[in-house]
Amino acid sequence: MYELSGVTKDYRKGRPTVAALAGVDLRIEDGEWLAIQGPTGHGKTTLLQILGGLDRPTSGVVDFDGQNLAAMRESQVNRVRAGSIGFIFQTFNLIPTLNAQENVETALVPLHVGAAERERKAAQALADVGLGDRARHVPSELSGGQQQRVAIARALVKAPSVVLADEPTGNLDETTRDEIIGLLEKLWREHGLTLILVTHDSTVAGRAQRIGLMQNGQLDIKQDTKHGAS
Repeated sequence: MYELSGVTKDYRKGRPTVAALAGVDLRIEDGEWLAIQGPTGHGKTTLLQILGGLDRPTSGVVDFDGQNLAAMRESQVNRVRAGSIGFIFQTFNLIPTLNAQENVETALVPLHVGAAERERKAAQALADVGLGDRARHVPSELSGGQQQRVAIARALVKAPSVVLADEPTGNLDETTRDEIIGLLEKLWREHGLTLILVTHDSTVAGRAQRIGLMQNGQLDIKQDTKHGAS
């Protein structure tokens, strides 16, 4: 799935250069669930963005299924991202003027899926996350947990091979957090997904097969249980 070698990312802030990633080596297998923890500002989100092709490393190799995302043209990265990678964000990132059905359908537009097929797939994705009866509701009519379920449906509707989740339970109370992480685990198992999740929450991280710690731009695997695959 992924093989990262010597990945660095530098940002220039005025005169000094800040090293967000300082030589990350990482291998992620198909179907694996990896949680990444660490202090704020130490590179977690930068790493996730590079895995998703949303940002480019300063140096190093980001191999995704035999393709080096770091060396591809932007149009090629866009195609890989549109077809193979699903994103889930802490702030949900739903379009406020679109209802749940339409928000989920947006993930299929870049893939040139016809209108009828988009509607069918989006309806099924919403049913899979328990929101089949909320398809016509706009985000402001949904709770935080329901909005995140819509975001999960949007990530999964295109049947990606990998889902990248950045603090997906960060805006939720504990009860809703547990519901959402339980749903993600269920979908991970059922769909055979590769799931890479950034979180500050040790309860959430503890559900993963592996836990990595990001500190000062470097990633260390601090726990490798593989219990999630049992």
